[in-house]
Amino acid sequence: MEKKLENLTIGAFAKAAGVNVETVRFYQRKGLVPEPLKRYGTIRRYDEADVARVGFVKSAQRLGFSLDEIAELLRLDDGVHCQEASRLAEQKLRDVRAKLADLVRIEAALSKLVSACLARKGSISCPLIASLHPGEEPRRTDERI
Repeated sequence: MEKKLENLTIGAFAKAAGVNVETVRFYQRKGLVPEPLKRYGTIRRYDEADVARVGFVKSAQRLGFSLDEIAELLRLDDGVHCQEASRLAEQKLRDVRAKLADLVRIEAALSKLVSACLARKGSISCPLIASLHPGEEPRRTDERI
């Protein structure tokens, strides 16, 4: 039988959501998780819906959405804004593809530099280090500057 999550203190809520208490407070400050009302003389209590909301935030973060983008997705989470949510996802996909293209270029440049380092002969300066100095070519280490 699955235990119902209700009437949770902030510590129990954070544990059930798989985050720490400071993360809960941070999400509350960002408006991602509502802060429950505090009844007179008691402490704030959280429930299953709050745990699910943190789960939503964490899932969206794993897909690369920023906290501002997640706030927008939460605003659209009423079942009738699928097109708007889709536009946000399409923009995120374009961003991811652009980052992938950048990573492919970086990988190719680093691969070339590693090969140049491994193939260097004699006492020339490191091709990798030299490439990071704009306009400089590898030089012999016994040359005077």
